[in-house]
Amino acid sequence: MTQQENEYLLDAREELKRLEHIIYVTLKYTRTVDVLVNAVQRLISIYDLVIEALMEQAKEQGKITSLPKSPALRATQLGQLSLEDAELQKYLQFYTFLKTVLNKPHKKREEFRRHVTLVVELEKSTAEIDIDNLMNCEKFVHKFFRYAWKKIIGGLDEDS
Repeated sequence: MTQQENEYLLDAREELKRLEHIIYVTLKYTRTVDVLVNAVQRLISIYDLVIEALMEQAKEQGKITSLPKSPALRATQLGQLSLEDAELQKYLQFYTFLKTVLNKPHKKREEFRRHVTLVVELEKSTAEIDIDNLMNCEKFVHKFFRYAWKKIIGGLDEDS
């Protein structure tokens, strides 16, 4: 494990703390779609850092010679390197979904209320992100973080 891989994972852990603060503190007092968008951006940021760490590991292992510049290309290449890893594929699919949600125009529903919702029209469906969905997303990104930590560092310490 290189210092850089470790650095990315530690940065991701800090982003997780910021995400938790947005969900469990900020949304309690500021129920706006902008806060939901900020939380989705944090989710993507965590994914970017964890993917970067996994790509650094692949580079160290000689599976690749250089890292693609864009986060989306890194995710795609990581997926191609690990076609047999169903768990990783599931995490990468969710990452793609989050990026899609963030890049599409969105609508607001019930702003300033408990059920504030970010609504995004997708190709064949509608994605709705509310506080409850966001809490599930946070749990899912925690699982991805633990998966990567285990894969790169080994056992998981109690703090993460």
